[in-house]
Amino acid sequence: MTNIIKDFKLFIGQHCETTATGSLLNQIGMEFSEPMLFGLGEGLGFIFWNMKIMDFPFIGGRIKPDILTQNITKNLNLKLEVNETSSVKKAWEIVKNNIDNNIATALKLDCYYLDYFTNKIHFAGHYVAMYGYDDKFAYLIDTKQQGGKVKTALKNLELARNEKGSMSSRNLSYTISNTKKNYDLKKAIVIAIKNNAKDYLNPPIKNIGYKGVLKTSEEIKKWFKNTKDIEGDFKTTAMLMEKAGTGGALFRNLYRDFLKESYNLLKIEKIKEAHKMFSEIAILWTRVSSLFEKTAETKNIKYINKASEILIDLAKKEKTAMELLLKM
Repeated sequence: MTNIIKDFKLFIGQHCETTATGSLLNQIGMEFSEPMLFGLGEGLGFIFWNMKIMDFPFIGGRIKPDILTQNITKNLNLKLEVNETSSVKKAWEIVKNNIDNNIATALKLDCYYLDYFTNKIHFAGHYVAMYGYDDKFAYLIDTKQQGGKVKTALKNLELARNEKGSMSSRNLSYTISNTKKNYDLKKAIVIAIKNNAKDYLNPPIKNIGYKGVLKTSEEIKKWFKNTKDIEGDFKTTAMLMEKAGTGGALFRNLYRDFLKESYNLLKIEKIKEAHKMFSEIAILWTRVSSLFEKTAETKNIKYINKASEILIDLAKKEKTAMELLLKM
């Protein structure tokens, strides 16, 4: 049996959660750019996370998984329905029933098991949108880098959804629907910018927000000295930061473009100024990723020391930009 949602509109994105959520919004007639979705989701953040159970530290450049979509739907007065269950059978029935009723559904899973992923690493905070299935495959929307419209074996999808570990959720799926409440985009943008700035400037612990960027400047030196796999750790981290959208320029690029789009709508000078600042910030994050690649190639600590200097500068620049937006 094959069941594919008719007239499905492809959302092309670079980041997994905005791509999945954007796909769902497309189906209910709400089309936004990816930067606008990221900004409305109050998405800009930072975290440096290191636990003994992890192969190497995690550098993230956004707010926690799931919260982005919650913010988007809140700011646009939409209904978000989330399902999470430890039952593999029930999890599949929920999604199957949605597809049978022409309702596109987003899934949170571990990308390691997906057939089309070429970089086989465990990351359980990945999102896809599902728009169809047959007896063998699930038909999904993933990021542009992963191929956009893709498919994976149903058994592998089951393994991916049910995986445990850091940032995982048990078979989480969600749908989005319209409500009777309208939204004011200009008002929503201002609220989202101020909320994002406030959260970024007031991290609960020192490895989050601008304080986390500053802490990372020291932690990467310890990481270099203590790891047994300099090449593997820093090469993978550079790839994740720049291409997979965890902690590099990708999120800063999205936020930069969100600010440009917002300024064109609102004509607020502080937004224009912050846009200019994030244009510089994004370039510096790409430089950090490049230095991580150089570290992997040469195993020379001088590249880590240089990256550390840039991170100190980035912490100051991002703090200044967010302080400006908070006063908007």
